[in-house]
Amino acid sequence: MTLAGKHRTRRTSVVVSALAAIGLGVAGITLVPSADAATTAYPKGPAPTNSSIEATSGPFAIAQTSVSRLTASGFGGGDIYYPTSTSAGTYGAVVIAPGFTAYKSSMAWLAPRIASQGFVVFNIDTLNTSDQPDSRGRQLLAAADYLTGRSSVRTRVDATRVAVVGHSMGGGGTLEASRSRPSLQAAILLTPWNLTKSWRTNTVPTLVVGADGDTVASVTTHAEPFYTSLPASPGKAYLELNNGTHFSPNSSNTTIAKYSIAWLKLFVDNDTRYQQFVCPGPGLGLTVQEYRNTCSSFAI
Repeated sequence: MTLAGKHRTRRTSVVVSALAAIGLGVAGITLVPSADAATTAYPKGPAPTNSSIEATSGPFAIAQTSVSRLTASGFGGGDIYYPTSTSAGTYGAVVIAPGFTAYKSSMAWLAPRIASQGFVVFNIDTLNTSDQPDSRGRQLLAAADYLTGRSSVRTRVDATRVAVVGHSMGGGGTLEASRSRPSLQAAILLTPWNLTKSWRTNTVPTLVVGADGDTVASVTTHAEPFYTSLPASPGKAYLELNNGTHFSPNSSNTTIAKYSIAWLKLFVDNDTRYQQFVCPGPGLGLTVQEYRNTCSSFAI
């Protein structure tokens, strides 16, 4: 079985626990491990439905705090959205980067929507709006390190469960970040742009969202080659928006939100309750032009 290192480590701990339980059972001892020891899943919130992940607000009440550009290091500051309750334990982290010439405001609709589903989300500005994908990748990682190590909400975050999301050159930056840091749990590229077309060494589960009407980063020269080059395991999917444009991710979009949430829940929280939404995935219709996946190779 081909697994990314992070999944191998988690699965190994489960196998060891299982073998230990078998050994004790043979000796006449019944062992009931704790929930954390028995599973790698960290489910947050009630069982999902189509309605629950299509809603503009999820089951978690959230708050917001801002990080000044003056106090940030390696990125341009941003806004952190986080669940107010600590009863569910720590949460996975998601860092979002905007596209070329854009600011955090362009992705401000998506950040709180994801946070309300049980994540701590950092919607960042870049150092310069003209920063290229490689720079945006480094800034995503710098922001992730700030969020997990220095931010005022760091105690609410599980530093081992971090994902990156980006639009346009920010999407290209997520590929750069994933290549640099394979310990990331998930990546989502929204109408991505990058001059590099092959990412065969990336081992982070990646959702690629393209748009059939994208004339800035056409799917034939960007989103599709990115998806094709990525390895099947630990998981990848390609969703092409019907009647979408390069700027579809810059305003409220239920299709983008729904499948982004499902992807993050599945690979950041290892919550298999969400696999139903990406495997086999959406049918073609008014909002979806094409959908592909490597579900048989998913490592969760």
